[in-house]
Amino acid sequence: MEPLVSILIPAFNAQQYIGDSLMSAVNQTWPNKEIIVVDDGSSDDTRSIAETFEKAGVRVLTQENQGAAAARNKALSLSSGEYIQWLDADDLLSPNKVAAQVEALRRYPDRRTVISSSWGQFFHRPSRATFKSNGLWCDLTPVEWLTRKMEQNVYMQTATWLVPRAVTEAAGPWDTGLLGDDDGEYFARILLASEQVCFVPEAKVFYRASGTNSLSYIGHSDKKMEAQLRSMRLNIDYVRSLDDSERVRAACVKYLENWLINFYPERLDLVDQAMQLARELGGELALPAFSWKYAGLAAACGPGVAKRARIQLPRMKWAVISWWDKMMHRAQEHSA
Repeated sequence: MEPLVSILIPAFNAQQYIGDSLMSAVNQTWPNKEIIVVDDGSSDDTRSIAETFEKAGVRVLTQENQGAAAARNKALSLSSGEYIQWLDADDLLSPNKVAAQVEALRRYPDRRTVISSSWGQFFHRPSRATFKSNGLWCDLTPVEWLTRKMEQNVYMQTATWLVPRAVTEAAGPWDTGLLGDDDGEYFARILLASEQVCFVPEAKVFYRASGTNSLSYIGHSDKKMEAQLRSMRLNIDYVRSLDDSERVRAACVKYLENWLINFYPERLDLVDQAMQLARELGGELALPAFSWKYAGLAAACGPGVAKRARIQLPRMKWAVISWWDKMMHRAQEHSA
């Protein structure tokens, strides 16, 4: 028997895109798969759209709104696959994504190996997705993967992973208390429970840019700032449990430095906590400096105004690019 792969999809008010995401799951060339959607109390047509795929073998369940992490935990509890594939309700898998990764896992039958893949970001046209490699796009040990993530300020998108159930169970459930970076914290635990990371470039994920609607978007939310720092503390503890070398501690300090601007100037208490943590790691953090685009505004009007501009201007740019890409997508559909 070919091993069963569970494709697990949490969904909340995703009526605009969930049909495309489910089609990419149904069209996987790997034959032995189960697809489970947990609708997290959507108020739109997410559930009814998902139910149109039930004839293709998709299971759809609904729960009261509890957040993406709780929906993922529910989906996992209902699954029975030997391998776990996570997929957000607005992202897409290339047709051979699962098959290529399962074949790679077969090369390591006796090891706790997790598989990652390449991923590209797009707005409305997957054909326009931009794939940009980084230091994580290769075979790595778990400690090297986590260290590079912190040193280089890079990450791997959620749907890129294919994880054996044994590793998934050893890692434990998603943390429902984290409003942000729950995926970063979860996959750090996946890596702790694994022995190696294998990168399969031909397996591809298409990650839809969602701007301020993204769960990872922090903005001015106190709760998300607090969750981010808590997740960072956990990530630092995780990597140091594997290796507490000078290089790893320096990577942890760099990690804190890269994210400090997200707490400044609104939450100086969190800035102080991050600075104290850096000192415990043998480093030192200065107050965040704004880039040249916003430095003059910070000097003239204060860091709070500069921070708001730093958040709002990219949002405006993102909205214009997204609108234009959507218009081009509609034009292509009409011409077809």
